[in-house]
Amino acid sequence: MTNEAPHAYDVITMGRVSVDVYPQQTGPLEDVTSFSKSVGGSATNVAIAAARHGADTAVITRTGNDPFGRYIARTLPEFGVANDFVETVEGLNTPVAFCEIFPPDDFPLYFYRAPKAPDLMITTKSLPLHEIERARVFWTTVTGLSEEPSRSAHHAALEARTASTSDTKAHTVLDLDYRSMFWSTPSAATREVAVALEHATVAVGNREECEVAVGETDPVRAADALLERGVEIAIVKQGPRGVLAKTRDEFVEFRPHTIDVVNGLGSGDGFGGALTHGLLQGWSLERILAFANAAGAIVATRFECSTAMPTSDEIERFIASNPAESTTGTTVDTAAADTGLHTTASRTTASHTEETADA
Repeated sequence: MTNEAPHAYDVITMGRVSVDVYPQQTGPLEDVTSFSKSVGGSATNVAIAAARHGADTAVITRTGNDPFGRYIARTLPEFGVANDFVETVEGLNTPVAFCEIFPPDDFPLYFYRAPKAPDLMITTKSLPLHEIERARVFWTTVTGLSEEPSRSAHHAALEARTASTSDTKAHTVLDLDYRSMFWSTPSAATREVAVALEHATVAVGNREECEVAVGETDPVRAADALLERGVEIAIVKQGPRGVLAKTRDEFVEFRPHTIDVVNGLGSGDGFGGALTHGLLQGWSLERILAFANAAGAIVATRFECSTAMPTSDEIERFIASNPAESTTGTTVDTAAADTGLHTTASRTTASHTEETADA
């Protein structure tokens, strides 16, 4: 009798989970009369977004032993995300998050994670290391580095990825995802990010997050600094200027489409799920960025986050009806991009605002 090999997931994410309790009207929370609830948390939303593109996906996280925790465990499989690595932590409540909606670019977030969020109680001993080593894409966020025991667990997972010789391993993504309320000082985050970047092949964040990570807010210098730390792909979100990506050989920059923003929260997670899809497909850098930006824009036109994640077909239709024009007036040829043709031209495509936080 032989032991069954660990399952090789397309995508495993690790980190934050919550129940988002979002208003169904814009304006101050004190004036809102109805809310909806949905699964939230950046790492969990990225897993859901990746599953919408057909990826075999799981999330490593923790909830309280309470009704919201049971809701999360029950709902994840409905989104196509395995809940095998979702465990409960006694004595802690499942976090909830509220937001206010002031379109087009103001979406305050209110996290209820005191005294401590269960997802920060992930331990090294509890990690499914064999599955982490074999996952084609492994996605972590900086928030998971903010406190012990989660910090040590994240470092152990990243080290396992680096040491892995599995032929199924493709990319390790670090979402710079800096939230000041989760850290004692920015310098503490900088120290932890520096270690994590040694194990990442892809880093993605906005200008503020890049400043914390590598001390640069200029998008090009920030991307270069991330590449110098060893990543293969550096992606910097620039808000109203769009997004850029660099490798050691390529540079691609897109400007955002004009869209009617309903709620920008979660658009970065939609971007992330689409990014993993492009990485899994082996697309060119330009094709990945166009696809991910369109995903982010679609989510920004919807009220919620996890339930707002688009399918691949929705994104392709969006791109077809909203051609991505370059600054020189040409359009993105997605067919050419799929064949691996690259460009250094600045492009215009759907994006989300840099100032918008992922839920």
